[in-house]
Amino acid sequence: YTAGCLCRDVAEDKGVQFGKQSVAAVAEITFRQCENFARDLEMFARHAKRSTVTTEDVKLLARRSNSLLKYITQKSEELTWSNMEQKEKKKKKSSAAKGGRTSGEQAAAVTESEDSNMA
Repeated sequence: YTAGCLCRDVAEDKGVQFGKQSVAAVAEITFRQCENFARDLEMFARHAKRSTVTTEDVKLLARRSNSLLKYITQKSEELTWSNMEQKEKKKKKSSAAKGGRTSGEQAAAVTESEDSNMA
């Protein structure tokens, strides 16, 4: 279905028509290529003695297409930054929930209690 929609969009843009057999051939080639990609990704992970495919495996797969590799690298970096920001927010929420103090306030409280113990 997706291959058909893409062929229809390209046909409209370029002013050409695709026959049913052409659309079917594009769909079949796309499906086979996806199967090859999946096998390659599994092999990359297995070679690295991992059971999980990582973004590095995907980048390795995309290495022959500079534009695709650049796009995947960019998206990977965006996801990394987003995940880091979410972790920071969770840390701030959990520390605020535990005592309502930030790490600086906690350090000041410890110093005050040490000073009072010395007196």
